[in-house]
Amino acid sequence: MLLARSGLSVAVYEAAVEPGGGARSARLFDADVVHDVCSAVHPMAAASPFFRQFDLSAHGVELCHPEVAYAHPIDEHRTAIAYADLERTCARLGVDSARWRRFMTPLVAHTDEVTEALLGDRRHLPQPRTAALLASRILGTGAFRSTEAQALLAGLAAHTLGRLPSPVGSGIAVLLGHLAHTTGWPVPRGGSETLTDALVADLCAHGGRVHTDARVTDLRQLAHARVVMLDLAPRGFLDIAASLLPDGYRRALQRVKYGPAAAKVDFLVSEPIPWRDPELHHAGTVHLGGTREAVYAAENAVAAGRRAPDPFVLLAQPMAADPSRGLPQKQPIWAYAHVPHGDPLDATEVVRRRIEQFAPGFGDTVRASRAVPASELEAYNANYVGGDIAATAVTVRQALARPIARWNPHRTPLSGVYLCSAATAPGPGVHGMCGWYAAKAALHREFGLDLPPGYRFGRTSPVS
Repeated sequence: MLLARSGLSVAVYEAAVEPGGGARSARLFDADVVHDVCSAVHPMAAASPFFRQFDLSAHGVELCHPEVAYAHPIDEHRTAIAYADLERTCARLGVDSARWRRFMTPLVAHTDEVTEALLGDRRHLPQPRTAALLASRILGTGAFRSTEAQALLAGLAAHTLGRLPSPVGSGIAVLLGHLAHTTGWPVPRGGSETLTDALVADLCAHGGRVHTDARVTDLRQLAHARVVMLDLAPRGFLDIAASLLPDGYRRALQRVKYGPAAAKVDFLVSEPIPWRDPELHHAGTVHLGGTREAVYAAENAVAAGRRAPDPFVLLAQPMAADPSRGLPQKQPIWAYAHVPHGDPLDATEVVRRRIEQFAPGFGDTVRASRAVPASELEAYNANYVGGDIAATAVTVRQALARPIARWNPHRTPLSGVYLCSAATAPGPGVHGMCGWYAAKAALHREFGLDLPPGYRFGRTSPVS
């Protein structure tokens, strides 16, 4: 899109029959009900510098905000709730009420700087004040004493799909946690596909073309293009270009690690989930993981290649914010369990049982379900190697150097060829920043152009 807005001729080759990758929706069971096939809740889209400049609302995308950004039931009697309202959140945290306020308030006050730093290109340090704030908060996530605050932060950290505790998990907790109290954890009205539709429409309005069901199997098929932008995981790049790559770069890509996986389950239910705690009806996102210790144990088991007896389950209730997704008696529920890399498990019963721990009788409301095991996610999207929806493992090393250590990881050794997938900085999430950094580099190096007006945010930095 940025290349097309700069006046260049752009053609997109999409392997699937429709564009979108991790931002697609479908009517899986009923024409009246919209299910998100992959991503569902979009805190990073709401906060991303790219999407803020793109202005989603001006392109017909309405972000709907639930009253509860995310929630975390712990047992039969305790639930941790992160409301959009910071003070309301603090009021439920007991001994950690003041500590949560002190932790979050500076992040909320400086959210633009914090977000740009954590969604940065990994080549430049943030401003000293922002770096000091982030360091203190990342190191401070373990200082909370209440079970509720600990659980909230552990559920956030589990979004990394890796070993916990970890600095990367703490960084994700800081980013996602404070966004709950700023730009929120919204769902797009009508489904995640509306994000894709808006981007495709803008591309086409600026002369771009999208070719669907057009898988590229050999990079030489694109030899006519002056610049090639590859939205591919490292394995996908190797599949189409291994013989063309220098030996050192090829070996480095072959050493890239892939992480634990997601096993997806979609449910069509006849009524809202019968949560024990009625506050959970207002949550767009629910983390099913129990105590911090239970979350850590489950995540470390799957990171070690073992199924967790009680896996971490991430669940979304889109109709908590967007009633247009279904009808009172036909509602979509989105969920996935964390499982080992490549696991063939049909997670339907695992997820159902996990939900029923906190919502007895949930199974009686299920009208239909569909499971996509981790081992089959790669067929849906080749970037999800072994079901790793982060495109590569989010370890400390691979968070700092995605996918490998290079001054500009978006540039490859091949002339005019750039990587722009979630395997590059700043990493996974629907935020558009991987493509933004790749486009910035290509425009400058290959065409001597700056970004189009409105997209020159952040620190000025070399792009070579």
